[in-house]
Amino acid sequence: MTTLPMFPLGSVLFPYMPLQLRVFEERYLVMLARVLDSEPAEFGVVLIERGQEVGGGERRFSVGTVARVTQFEAPEGYLGLVVQGERRIEVTEWMPEDPHPLATVRVLSDLEWDDALLPRREQAEQLVRRTLSLASEFSDQEWSPDVVLSHDPTAAAWQLAAITPVGPLDQIALLRSPTMEALLDNIIELTQAAAEALAW
Repeated sequence: MTTLPMFPLGSVLFPYMPLQLRVFEERYLVMLARVLDSEPAEFGVVLIERGQEVGGGERRFSVGTVARVTQFEAPEGYLGLVVQGERRIEVTEWMPEDPHPLATVRVLSDLEWDDALLPRREQAEQLVRRTLSLASEFSDQEWSPDVVLSHDPTAAAWQLAAITPVGPLDQIALLRSPTMEALLDNIIELTQAAAEALAW
């Protein structure tokens, strides 16, 4: 168990994935001043279940990801950050805000890769790329169907989870996956459902 400063967001951060943030709310500027003054410069990211990013009072999901700061700049009026998703965490208790959210968290186990899962991984990748291509016909997508994945199989599996065109509730289900096999199965199931909805 450890206590982490927390940043509830309207999006899900996955392990091995980058995220750009523009921070202007005072409580999070205070939090980041503290984070950047420590080593490693890390905080937790959780998805907001109900409410808004600005102003507080939101309800939050309990599963999230540790974000490590890799770049930052401070133009006038806000702080620009690039963070990298690291390990998964589960919030066990929300602490009093100081002035930003704080939580006691436990680290969730890393998912272990097994080469026997390679055909499943390849199936998931083909499906995600096809669905991204289909989705791009209806709206601009953050990720291209030709996006390059990591050569590391564990990283690539999490990258597939992050780029598949599903909503945040489905992304939370992916983030909760207890094993690598379950993660790949969930990617396939949720992406197939998304593709069927697009084809409809």
